Amino acid sequence: MAIYIITGANGFLGNNLARALVKNPNNEVRALVSSPNRADALKNLNCKIFAGDVTQPDSLADIFNVPKGAKVYVIHCAAIVYIKSKPNPALQAVNVGGTENIIDKTLEIGAKLVYVNSVHSIPELPNGEVMTEIDHFDPAKVEGTYAKSKAEAAQLVLDAVKNRGLNACIVHPSGIIGPYDFKTSHLTQLIIDTMTGRLKAGVKGGYDFVDVRDVVNGIIAACEKGKTGECYILSGHYVSVPDLLKMIAEASGRKPVKTFLPLWLAELTAPLSEIYYNIKKQPPLYTKYSLYTLRSNANFSHAKADRELDYHSRPTEETITDTVQWLEQNHKYK
Repeated sequence: MAIYIITGANGFLGNNLARALVKNPNNEVRALVSSPNRADALKNLNCKIFAGDVTQPDSLADIFNVPKGAKVYVIHCAAIVYIKSKPNPALQAVNVGGTENIIDKTLEIGAKLVYVNSVHSIPELPNGEVMTEIDHFDPAKVEGTYAKSKAEAAQLVLDAVKNRGLNACIVHPSGIIGPYDFKTSHLTQLIIDTMTGRLKAGVKGGYDFVDVRDVVNGIIAACEKGKTGECYILSGHYVSVPDLLKMIAEASGRKPVKTFLPLWLAELTAPLSEIYYNIKKQPPLYTKYSLYTLRSNANFSHAKADRELDYHSRPTEETITDTVQWLEQNHKYK
């Protein structure tokens, strides 16, 4: 029997992790949420719900209260994914301070930590060069406050491995898409806006997108097989925005978007886009940072994860079809 502690369990990745882990009756799944009233994504799942805040160490006492000698894996998913232009002071508290607290708690109980980071913490290489895992992270070498916070947190984990004997590895997903996104991330919002016809124009550019269920499989494999102090990129496939929107249209039976703006023009209108989505209280699609991402080098290699974790990434078309079907079946778009 193994105990799995998942932080950020009510989030997109966290609830998909819980869904996969509860399928094994030998697993005890402990889900950390900010409040029991905010655990809709975990409804009807056979997991234990704990209220807590990664920025408040005292609130983590219950979920980390495990039997002596138990086999425990801590999967740290809790983070703020942020692409808006307006500064967000919570990034440092949650993404960095929260990770530091989870490191301390993991060491206290002698568990193994799998820290869910991001490919954004890996410095971009020029000219489409293939990007692989690195062994040192520097916030000064990446763009955007979100990426900087994840780079700082990743280095905290590696420092704890080296200096404090922490048993931990790091995984770096690329752009996560897929079903069971109850909170509607900006990528799911893109799918919804395409399905409803609200998206009248797309942009040129593209990125590496990965199925949330493949990331889940990679994380679970990292619990058992991930080597201490090692990092693993969990990427998928590079897809241009026009191709992505075409896949969504085909899967949902909608008319495809035919107008695509050059990135320079989209950047001029990005501030208006942020204002519009703030008024709608929806995740923004186009911001200065998201547009930077779409023109950046996204040539990530997951060869190391393939080799050491038996990692696989499914075709993007399959992911889009499954996501559209989930949104339709659960009435998650309007």
